[in-house]
Amino acid sequence: MNYPEPDLDELYRDLILDHYRHPRNRGALQRRTTHVEGYNPLCGDEVELELLLGEDGIVEDIAFRGRGCSISQASSSMMTAAVKGHTKADALRLSRAFKRMMTNPEEEPAVDLGDLEAFEGVAKFPVRVKCATLAWHVLEEGLEQGAGEGRVEVT
Repeated sequence: MNYPEPDLDELYRDLILDHYRHPRNRGALQRRTTHVEGYNPLCGDEVELELLLGEDGIVEDIAFRGRGCSISQASSSMMTAAVKGHTKADALRLSRAFKRMMTNPEEEPAVDLGDLEAFEGVAKFPVRVKCATLAWHVLEEGLEQGAGEGRVEVT
């Protein structure tokens, strides 16, 4: 039997919807070193991120809570899955590459983004780019401050 090849856009759309409906790493951590909140006043998206950074610079654990559109929440879920267990430096490189993909989609990413490339199509809708990058701005703030509390407003 011949089955039609699945459309790549459809697969990516399904992946984003799956992370929205079944978010990974959603909730609160028992132990944390960093807590950062992010807010986009233009659309109302909110992301609250907790990190447990090891002394060796490894993102030992990460969790998020938030509310907003499917793009912001799916991006938060996929971001936590992508950086958990990685070094702070690797997480920052991944974050910068993701944000670059959103603002300069024609540029080849400096690192392999894997499933995060599902958001590549969002770059065609400038008003939604901030939805996709909110969690990443919050992550960078948390990684750069290292420990404590913080707040990011993305406009």
